[in-house]
Amino acid sequence: MAKVTVLGVLSNIQMLLKTALCGKRVGADQYGNVYYKGKPRGGTAHDRRWVLYKGNAEASLIPPEWHGWLHYQTDAVPEQNSRYRKSWQKPHQPNLTATDKAYFPPGDSRAGGQRRHATGDYVAWQPPQ
Repeated sequence: MAKVTVLGVLSNIQMLLKTALCGKRVGADQYGNVYYKGKPRGGTAHDRRWVLYKGNAEASLIPPEWHGWLHYQTDAVPEQNSRYRKSWQKPHQPNLTATDKAYFPPGDSRAGGQRRHATGDYVAWQPPQ
């Protein structure tokens, strides 16, 4: 168990060193994540792109516009007040599973456990006799 923790710390230190020595800051998002790019690896033509998360490394904290940039879907760096987001779009929300804000459908025991009564328009299938 301690060995895994030590390796986890070392990988964080390596990432911070790599970022400090070879990374060029590109931008940040509303969650405080900072995005970087660096020289291409040998044999590839495109630059390397990565993110340093503000808190826990949680991929669902990356907004869609930055996800597209990280995965080379676009070379346009998202701006802080970008026109990418439309007024009718809901704001980006990270994965809320296992948090106190998780969604539970009606009838789930964690949401009160009360289901609506059946309306009678459903007929259960019965195998032929």
